[in-house]
Amino acid sequence: MRLPWSITAASLERAAMLTITNLQVYYDRAVEALRDASFEVQAGQIVALLGSNGAGKSTVLKSISGVLYPEDGEILGGSIAYEGTSLAGLAPHEIVRRGIVQVPEGRRLFDKLTVEENLLMGGYSRPLGEINAALDQVFTLFPDVKQHRSRVSGYLSGGQQQMVAIGRALMSRPRLLLLDEPSLGLAPQIIAEIFGAIRRLRDEQKMTVLLVEQNAQLALSVADYGYIMERGRVVLDGEPSKLLSNEDVKEFYLGMGAGVDQRRSMRDVKHYKRRKRWLS
Repeated sequence: MRLPWSITAASLERAAMLTITNLQVYYDRAVEALRDASFEVQAGQIVALLGSNGAGKSTVLKSISGVLYPEDGEILGGSIAYEGTSLAGLAPHEIVRRGIVQVPEGRRLFDKLTVEENLLMGGYSRPLGEINAALDQVFTLFPDVKQHRSRVSGYLSGGQQQMVAIGRALMSRPRLLLLDEPSLGLAPQIIAEIFGAIRRLRDEQKMTVLLVEQNAQLALSVADYGYIMERGRVVLDGEPSKLLSNEDVKEFYLGMGAGVDQRRSMRDVKHYKRRKRWLS
């Protein structure tokens, strides 16, 4: 059965669903979070955006979703185009209506509402006649959520809350799903279930996913393409096989470099970082 949030064949023919070009973002007009960040997201793919803490990954998602303002963030340069149309100046709810929905880091559920009430909040923009079908589709993707539909969400485990957060996003029929650190703080078994659901959204529904993750091995195991960010800009990109074979990626993101088993001083580490190919 084709779910209502699936992508049509016509949309898959477009070269890029999302194009970010030379994006510059500052906080308080003083702290540079992104500098000339550029990348593309092809329709129907899972694209991984990787990098360490502070690299700018979450800022990219907030820029796309139009939610920089709570932290005094501002786009001061560059562009974000969704299906060839600029997102500049659009309010967050307008961006959601265009089919872009973000699942933020930390889930951020309405913890005093039940699971079902949280899901219904995600589907507020849909016709009433579609709500029950949308709920059934979320419950099919996450059977564990259905079992707890009447529980107050604040009493759920972290993994269950993450499933509800993703389900809430799916209720609004996204065409581009933005996931911010979905594996953070979760047990391996729950992570496997959540990433299995992400694969299903791509494989069965042709949904486009922009996945922000610190766990590079995990992200690249499901991604069709990946970008690595350092210091607010994209420094390396390629298909997962290319990134997994890169020596610098192995060293700093996979823990597989030649020097991993040798003790090195912080000075040596900093020197190595400075000589990384993408920063030379």
